[in-house]
Amino acid sequence: MNELSEQQQTTLRLKLLEQETSLQNLLKENKDTSKPVQLDQQALGRVSRIDAIQQQKMAIANRTNQEFTLVQIMQALRKVQEDDYGYCQECNMPIPYKRLLIRPETNLCIQCQSAYENKT
Repeated sequence: MNELSEQQQTTLRLKLLEQETSLQNLLKENKDTSKPVQLDQQALGRVSRIDAIQQQKMAIANRTNQEFTLVQIMQALRKVQEDDYGYCQECNMPIPYKRLLIRPETNLCIQCQSAYENKT
């Protein structure tokens, strides 16, 4: 991490650790959101079965995104330990501190991220 100062490295590492803890807690709290939908036909004011299924699918999609972000955070923390954090995995150029501050788990610089998004 030669491109980042010691203070920047510390700030980013702490931010990654904070995000990791937050996501792990969120995933534990929302573990039941992907369970099959049970609709009480007798209850008044209940959401229709279709709405409940749609909400379940959105919850599953959110959980999948959170799990993916957690994996990225864990990979970034491993790179911090290996002193390989802050470099683009495509072009191997340093990722600017401002980008890492916004998305510390990122592994692509803006140019490579844009190129990746334009391909998909």
